[in-house]
Amino acid sequence: MDLRLTEEQEMVRRMARDFAQREVAPIAAELDEKGEVPFENIRKMGQLGLLGLTAPEEYGGGGADTVSYVLAVEEIARACASTAVVMAVQNSLVNYPLARFGTEEQKRRYLTPLARGEKIGAYALTEPEAGSDAAAIRTRAVREGDEYVINGTKHFITNGSFADIILLFASTDPSKGHRGISAFLVERGTPGFSVGKEENKMGIRATSTCELIFRDCRVPVANRLGEEGQGFKIALSALDAGRIGIGAQAVGIAQAAYEAALEYAKARVQFGQPIAKFQAIQWMLADMATRI
Repeated sequence: MDLRLTEEQEMVRRMARDFAQREVAPIAAELDEKGEVPFENIRKMGQLGLLGLTAPEEYGGGGADTVSYVLAVEEIARACASTAVVMAVQNSLVNYPLARFGTEEQKRRYLTPLARGEKIGAYALTEPEAGSDAAAIRTRAVREGDEYVINGTKHFITNGSFADIILLFASTDPSKGHRGISAFLVERGTPGFSVGKEENKMGIRATSTCELIFRDCRVPVANRLGEEGQGFKIALSALDAGRIGIGAQAVGIAQAAYEAALEYAKARVQFGQPIAKFQAIQWMLADMATRI
């Protein structure tokens, strides 16, 4: 098995690295401290194709493979964890399930602007009483003619406060448990949909993690993603893809931490020499490097 990167994969990594170090890294600490979302850099990521990197080319995406995507996420996370989260959610948790389960009309209407970076998406599964136990969600979607009436609250939703398109999961038949969950595409501005509490986080502060509230929110049947009762399958398939992005983010953050530790060890002088010359420090740095 040839583990060498292809020319295209190397090109994607260089592009992401150049952008991250030129545009993202210089302002990352300031934005994190202030809790400000880097909207300008999100827009630039869209222009570079990073927000639709793995989406099919016929819908405006880059058609890149998973390795290219992982390399790009790692480079962005190395510069700013918050910016990488926005990219990962868009690609893994929104674009991917839309491309896999969406109708042709849904792909044209929603996936295309998402893949082009013209729209931002959010994935709304978690609730106050349903975290790891995704099947316990209480948000209800009741069909009335050609619409579903949705009521419930979602919690800890990344990109939630500024997303244009929400991939929402709600129960259409509570008696069936996880087999009664369905998925819906909800547009920002839909009557009955509002943004609630914004979380004040310890880290990854330069992105939105918030509460989404649905009160008699009417969504067309045409906006149901997949069949009724298929939502749990859609949710888990998206999470499987999302975990790949989370791993890439972790590697990027670890790489940045290692580089910061190395530079500090070279600059910090004790007993007349940089602490990087002490073998105990060298062992620590070597252990960090090998684990990455």
